Amino acid sequence: MTALLAALAALALVAAPAAAYETVAVQDGGALAGSVKFAGTPPRLAPIPVNKNRDVCGEQKPSEALVVGPDRGVRGGVVTIEGVARGKKGGGDVILDNAQCLFVAHMTAVGPDDRVRVKNSDAILHNTHGFLNRTTVFNLALPNKDQMIDITKRLRKPGVIRVLCDAHPHMSAWLVVHESPYVVVTDERGAFRIGDVPPGAYRVTLWHPGFRQQGVDKDGRPVYEDPRTITREVTIAPKATATVDFELR
Repeated sequence: MTALLAALAALALVAAPAAAYETVAVQDGGALAGSVKFAGTPPRLAPIPVNKNRDVCGEQKPSEALVVGPDRGVRGGVVTIEGVARGKKGGGDVILDNAQCLFVAHMTAVGPDDRVRVKNSDAILHNTHGFLNRTTVFNLALPNKDQMIDITKRLRKPGVIRVLCDAHPHMSAWLVVHESPYVVVTDERGAFRIGDVPPGAYRVTLWHPGFRQQGVDKDGRPVYEDPRTITREVTIAPKATATVDFELR
């Protein structure tokens, strides 16, 4: 739970109180694009042993704390544009899936008006438990294959939700709830793009949950270092694309 508290503190910028986001037509909107790369040699993360339902889950699963592609692109970083009070409409369809005894995706971003559901694609019981700080946001038993539960109304506050499976200690994920739709998770190349941004000057932040292992918790889950945050200032001009690149090391 120490890592969880550190994560929330590190992402205070996402959880900071703000006026309710307002959807408006964006005039002459611009875009933000860029990438997250790993500088140097990434650490080799040990696989995580499976201690239950090995006939379905296998003996071990790879750690997803740091996923680096062949071009050093880092998958699973969260990039946010801060302080956008009025802008594009949200409302995407977000599914956090228990699939092959992993959470898919390991990192998920949610904005206002997104519909968020938890799904079980496996033919075994998963218990999906989300924590914001020490508070349970959702705690869902999904015993049936293809079962789906809507959690949209439970995501009342911006912040970082740590997701665990109470039935399988090797499973974990992150759910970042942002105050506006201007949030994105980097892809397998470490790339990201956010469109339809009202022209202006902004603070842009990369958040990554941390990847250097520092032991295990009482249930045998790996405990990693504190989350990483990197902030840049950027101006997005009308109908133009601003570029911001980040490095992890």
